[in-house]
Amino acid sequence: MAKTLKLLQPIDKLAIILIIIFGFIMGILVGGEKFCQNNQCWFTPLPKVRDFNWQNQEIGSEDKAFILTFDRPMDHESVEKNLVIDPPLNGKFSWVGRRVAYTLDTPAPYGEKYKISLQDATEKFRDQKEIGKVMKPFKDEFKTRDRAFAYIGVKEEELGRLILYNWTQEKKVILTPSHLVVSSFKFYPKNKKILFTGATKGSQDLQDPQLFTIDLPEKIEEYSLDQNNLTLIVNNNDYKVLDFDLSPDGKIIVLQRLNRKKPDDFGLWILEEGQELTPLNDSQGGQFLIAPDSETLAMIKGEGLALLPLKNDTEVLDFLPNFGSILNFSPDGTSAVMIDFNTQNAELRYIRSLYWVNNQGVQKKLLDVNGSILGCQFNPNGKKLYCLLTRLLETEEYQEQPFLTEINLENSQVTPLLQLPKYQDIKFSIAPDGIGLLFDQVVTSNNINSPDILRTNSGEIIVDGNLWLYVTEPIDPSIINKSQYSILPFNGIRPQWLK
Repeated sequence: MAKTLKLLQPIDKLAIILIIIFGFIMGILVGGEKFCQNNQCWFTPLPKVRDFNWQNQEIGSEDKAFILTFDRPMDHESVEKNLVIDPPLNGKFSWVGRRVAYTLDTPAPYGEKYKISLQDATEKFRDQKEIGKVMKPFKDEFKTRDRAFAYIGVKEEELGRLILYNWTQEKKVILTPSHLVVSSFKFYPKNKKILFTGATKGSQDLQDPQLFTIDLPEKIEEYSLDQNNLTLIVNNNDYKVLDFDLSPDGKIIVLQRLNRKKPDDFGLWILEEGQELTPLNDSQGGQFLIAPDSETLAMIKGEGLALLPLKNDTEVLDFLPNFGSILNFSPDGTSAVMIDFNTQNAELRYIRSLYWVNNQGVQKKLLDVNGSILGCQFNPNGKKLYCLLTRLLETEEYQEQPFLTEINLENSQVTPLLQLPKYQDIKFSIAPDGIGLLFDQVVTSNNINSPDILRTNSGEIIVDGNLWLYVTEPIDPSIINKSQYSILPFNGIRPQWLK
């Protein structure tokens, strides 16, 4: 035998060695259970999470679900049982192959850091009844955006300027320069910048604004008015800007403009990202609102509501007669709330009716009021509606009493929440995570010596304003150390939560 080995060539020796090695490996694979203990095998890798789409990400209310991708099929029950999120977030599991999605019931509360972990979950093979190998422990983190809101200041150096308050960091910053008086504003997606109308102080008509954008920093402490972050988008040279809306995707601005020299030249204009400002054909009408799909425009036209395409100049998509105002769309865009002023019914001419309308043609009356319906907003999951209403008081003078109301859209239950002071141009905003409502209390004056900078929609001079918070969802006091209904330490008007 020794003589035979001496006669072998080096390549023959290598072949024999490889045969022995591969034979050993095959023996392990065939009798592998002998080399495993407690479902752990030294010669094969453990199951693991290959990808987590929220890894170290900052998410917002638009982020509905996270996805875990495994490197092999897993036992569903063991994964669902052992997945831990801290702080907890309620949701539902759904599986597609090696991927599991966890869809949140409601948006994750803002201003929080979350830890996610998974261990003791096992793999699953087809037709295998025995428990598979236990996975490699998985840990990761993600966080939500800071809780923050913006408002228009009413005092001293803040008068008429846009103010940002980061609640999470407890920091406040003035966003706009002192020479501009801001009248209204909207946020771009993910709070990258703000679109607002502003007029120059000292001009003859402060109600004749221009349209601007202002960039926002990732960190509030990095913001400086000295930076070149203010951009004029649309001037007021030939046309007066009356109103505007921003599409949810931030790519389209719709403006309502009036020609200064031709009063009959009145209608909507569209400004697409990277395009020139162009008029929308046959767009003379009243109130308008861009739908959540960023492709459809709702506009009051004649004796009803018209739905128009934004990107294609075609005929009306739909027309809903009798509705004189559209208040808001649900977050998913499948429904909206509208007002019927009952102009066709003499017996109900002083009654305003609130309707919920969906894309399947259902029109459901929610309530009637003998005053006004000033505004409604859906909560983030679209199951509740918060409305600012007024009721007509039985007094010698015409007076309306405003109050906040919650409407459960699943059972149509109407719950009055809060009676407010005398109505004077109240604006309110619901937080993107549904935690509470911000609203203002405007103070007006007829004193001719008052600074004529800010005015209500009815033309009254605004001399002060307070901001209030109404908490709509149960929360940890450490998140917001406020009672259910409380005044905030800010003087301002027209508050809006950042998205």
